[in-house]
Amino acid sequence: MLWTIAVILLVLWLIGYFGPARLPSIPRTGSLIHLLLVIAVIIIVVNLLQR
Repeated sequence: MLWTIAVILLVLWLIGYFGPARLPSIPRTGSLIHLLLVIAVIIIVVNLLQR
């Protein structure tokens, strides 16, 4: 379940980061992109430490 959330957050981050350059209709989100990346990394680290 955590891996699914982490992958979804990572995909959203990639869309937010590279999307505006490719598709101008996607708005720039600024700090939200970095927040999603930090949440995804924290989820992955917590999941790896629990094993």
